Amino acid sequence: MTTDNDKLLRRIRELEQEVAEWKARISQQRYGLVWMEVPESFDEESKNRIPILEEDVELGFTQNDNQPTHILIEGDNYHSLTCLNYTHRNQVDVIYIDPPYNTGNDGFIYRDERFLEERPDGQAIKGNHPMRHSTWLSFMAKRLRLAEQLLTDTGVIFISIDDNEQANLKLLCDKIFGEQNFVAQMIWSAGRKNDSKYISVSHEYILIYAKSVETLKSKKVIWRERKQGIDDIYAQYQSLMRKYKDDYAAMTKGLNDWYKSLPNGHPAKDHKHYNKIDAKGIFFPDNISWPGGGGPKYELIHPVTGKAVIVPSGGYRYTYNAMQKLLAEDKIYFGEDEKRVPCQKSYLHDRETSVPYSVIYQDGRAATKRLMNLFGKKVFDNPKDEEIIQRLISFAGHPNSIVLDFFAGSGTTMHAVSSLNAKDGGRRQCILCQASEADICRSVTLERNRRVMQGYTNAKGEEVKGLGGSLKYYRTAFVGRHTAREASDADRIDLAARAGCLLALAENTLYETERRKHFQLFTNRQGQHTAIYFSEDYSDFPTFETQVRQLEGSICIYVFSWGDGTEFAPMFDDLPNVVVKSIPQPILDIYKSLNT
Repeated sequence: MTTDNDKLLRRIRELEQEVAEWKARISQQRYGLVWMEVPESFDEESKNRIPILEEDVELGFTQNDNQPTHILIEGDNYHSLTCLNYTHRNQVDVIYIDPPYNTGNDGFIYRDERFLEERPDGQAIKGNHPMRHSTWLSFMAKRLRLAEQLLTDTGVIFISIDDNEQANLKLLCDKIFGEQNFVAQMIWSAGRKNDSKYISVSHEYILIYAKSVETLKSKKVIWRERKQGIDDIYAQYQSLMRKYKDDYAAMTKGLNDWYKSLPNGHPAKDHKHYNKIDAKGIFFPDNISWPGGGGPKYELIHPVTGKAVIVPSGGYRYTYNAMQKLLAEDKIYFGEDEKRVPCQKSYLHDRETSVPYSVIYQDGRAATKRLMNLFGKKVFDNPKDEEIIQRLISFAGHPNSIVLDFFAGSGTTMHAVSSLNAKDGGRRQCILCQASEADICRSVTLERNRRVMQGYTNAKGEEVKGLGGSLKYYRTAFVGRHTAREASDADRIDLAARAGCLLALAENTLYETERRKHFQLFTNRQGQHTAIYFSEDYSDFPTFETQVRQLEGSICIYVFSWGDGTEFAPMFDDLPNVVVKSIPQPILDIYKSLNT
């Protein structure tokens, strides 16, 4: 019979072992961040099981507007990131997160595995907690390690933080992402605060790390953002041009007619390099050459007449490859016929950009007011500013970026992505991960973005048009009775049968079109399909094959296999644009590499 003394002695021996292990680690640590690892407990449902995703069809929504379908995952973000390591490893372009700041009163709760009997729901980490920083670092390290593997080779992560953990977070990120991949630390000044006895701390930090700074350099990736106010100036210019279009055209025609009527030798024609006024009244040179001549002398074909255009005596100023690039980007002006020398188009919006500053000034209260206006009441404390996040995404990503936020909160990042897409016509896709506590995920994160995308009535009773887009809502779930490393045959069968949402997300074919006892089919709006035969019972495979052969477009086929699935590939060799993969082993292999 085990006595209390036996339990105490066993606990003492466990602690002695932990201390010995840490002494060994510390003795090997030369420089960097050292903290006491605090074991994190996950729910009993997830222990020794394999994470998957399951869709809640009722909570998602679809709009037929040809806009991207965004993803919202409810559940512990550790499990969400584990699933995403199968579906999106090396595919995420931009990560933005706003994690708990660990201020001592921000509600950061940690479920320490060693003390679940005393605190089954976890413990709020107060400012005087002896393991305050170690607990937070243990929590963040697990998630950042998973996040790092999601980034593309030019991917970037932005992390908001304040003075409580900024120094620790910087060293932690140096360890995980590599000190050489530190890009910068931005400062966001959000307005004066009156909550300090000594200094009004009116700023926060945004730490920025790249997956690989060297790759950014080798691919000549330079971050640019629009100069403040330039879009308004450009819009005013275009408005004026539209307003005076007819008068302007008449004036330009008159100038051209006048110029052509002048005799040779007239002072207005005394410069041989200028012989024409274009539609905007601008004189264009009749030849373009390098100083001293010697430029390339390749031939260009006029896009309208099909004839060779005039080659300047000194050759063109651009190399052949450079000219081909400009042609592909529609940046060469040819004129009305082949009798004039082409020149490069120059647009205001191409020139009015700059490298982003490391300091951002924007009053943080505005974001709170906008969210209250969207809901008609206060639903969330201190939401991040969607306009700031738009700026981060716009200069670090591209119009087709995949953007991830695994501390979604009120859903600001998805709001920012929708707004940015509406502004520039981009097709960025956003993935949010949010825990289930206090029903925030459904009542705030989901509801905010439903209103943003579908439209809403604001606090003044005014109708606000939606920005467009659709949303799929998933929850983390678990299968099997063992971890991925120890998975049994029964676990493999269970995983394959319930991995449909994982596979559909991996292929970005999010819409299920058919489900039968042994297989299911998914598609998207771009004509791509995912066909999954998830059963070890192959009696229905002929029907599955027939269904696959009726699909048009590219097809990714997943088949249950105890091996690598190569035995099924020859069956579809005659079909174009088909890839055959196996399940469930590749999922288990990814999970095993994460030590889940």
